[in-house]
Amino acid sequence: MPTLSVASILSESARRTPEATALVQGDRTWTYAEAWREARAVAGGLAARGVAPGDRVGLLAPNVSDFVAAYHGILAAGATVVPVPTLLGPREAAYLVEKTSAKALLYHDSMAETAREAARLGGTEALEIAPLIGSEPIDTLVSRAPDDIAVIFFTSGTTGRPKGALLSHLNITMNVLNNAFDSNPFETTDVVMGVLPLFHVFGQNVGMNTAFRVGATLVLQPRFDPQECLRLMHDHDVTLMFGVPTMFVMLLAALDAPESPGPPPTLRLCVSGGASLPVSVLEAFEARFGTQILEGYGLSETSPTITANQTRHGTRPGTVGHPVWGVEVEIADPTTEDEIVLLGVGERGEVVARGHAVFEGYLDDPEATERAVVDGWFRTGDIGVKDESGFISIVDRKTDLVIRGGFNIYPREVEEVLGRHPAVNMVAVVGVPDEVQGEEVCAVVTVNPGAEVTAEELIEYGREHLAKHKYPRRVEIVEALPMGPSMKILKREIRRNLVESPTTDS
Repeated sequence: MPTLSVASILSESARRTPEATALVQGDRTWTYAEAWREARAVAGGLAARGVAPGDRVGLLAPNVSDFVAAYHGILAAGATVVPVPTLLGPREAAYLVEKTSAKALLYHDSMAETAREAARLGGTEALEIAPLIGSEPIDTLVSRAPDDIAVIFFTSGTTGRPKGALLSHLNITMNVLNNAFDSNPFETTDVVMGVLPLFHVFGQNVGMNTAFRVGATLVLQPRFDPQECLRLMHDHDVTLMFGVPTMFVMLLAALDAPESPGPPPTLRLCVSGGASLPVSVLEAFEARFGTQILEGYGLSETSPTITANQTRHGTRPGTVGHPVWGVEVEIADPTTEDEIVLLGVGERGEVVARGHAVFEGYLDDPEATERAVVDGWFRTGDIGVKDESGFISIVDRKTDLVIRGGFNIYPREVEEVLGRHPAVNMVAVVGVPDEVQGEEVCAVVTVNPGAEVTAEELIEYGREHLAKHKYPRRVEIVEALPMGPSMKILKREIRRNLVESPTTDS
């Protein structure tokens, strides 16, 4: 039987280029040999405590070297990683630990209080990572079958309790190979800015694991701060930046702040994912930073990358490009639940995918798995369209669709328009209940520093640039938008706050 391990991503680079720089954190660097030794030590410490191949182990740590050692150490021991987002409270973290029957919860010392309480509530043992790094290293990794589960990613829980998406060693390894050598090839000389949370599938597989697969350098920032990010880019000659749209917005604003470290850093390439990137932000960032942002698309259930703007196919702002190698992505009728009915060019429907990226299913939830994977296709829950050149555009989540007076309104279209107003920094559009229309369009915005604008002015701006049924009748100007652990805007929380607060529309 063939064997495979995601841990080989780090071990092979340690074998090929042991003295190359793998990690930078603060004023310290790690060679690939050093990083792999720390991972083997964690594996040795876990094995000594009875963790066996196939066991599940929680991991609670920010973007620090301990995360890398623990992640690859768990995998090297043949166990399964259960990443725990660092913004969760003890009870939320305990749910992930208990749901997966985790044998232990590994933690960085900055997360000690949360980890110990989560472990107590979840009925497992909390182990600090640093002492494990002092354990006797194992000689080599424990390899697994390609379809064995490597990582369990919990979804954001937009429809109730989060579900555990099961990603196999084959899922992750193939996705990393696509990111490294096919979609937009990395170079061994690249220096990657590690600001995306490593507990998230985007930061973990597209950032960390892909950088390690090619032998590049990963610069870690424990928690995203735009000014510090700019400084790190300058200090370490960063060439690649992976981020979610809010990060690019914040970096643009940081350039003009009094404490800005200087001119924009020189970047070879940027990639945006996790949410739709407004074209206005893409254009502004490319103009200021003198680099290109290529938008891609994927989900936790797809390892994550399934499409990307790839230079070999040409690139097109406002789209997520073409399917990656070995993955098919099509548009299907969203109203047909029990079978996949593919739609033609230019027709809007649900984005569906099949191929090596699609996960093994949801943890202990065969019903949810059966609903999500139909006829071999994974139903993403996103509405999209494919044009005659094969470019795919994501219109919105099915659940975010606003139906006003019988008309379908896609929030992203409204967000793109309002995002071009010179005073607007960030914008999120949601539907709120309305006695007459069924739902009404509401925009919640943050304003650029020093700019002034009223809700009435933004409503009028929308009226001028959008169809009569699409422009927002309600605009709320706020200090900040609620964001999740991966810095994605939480529309469900915005919608809940709007429903509970009095209307201030025009």
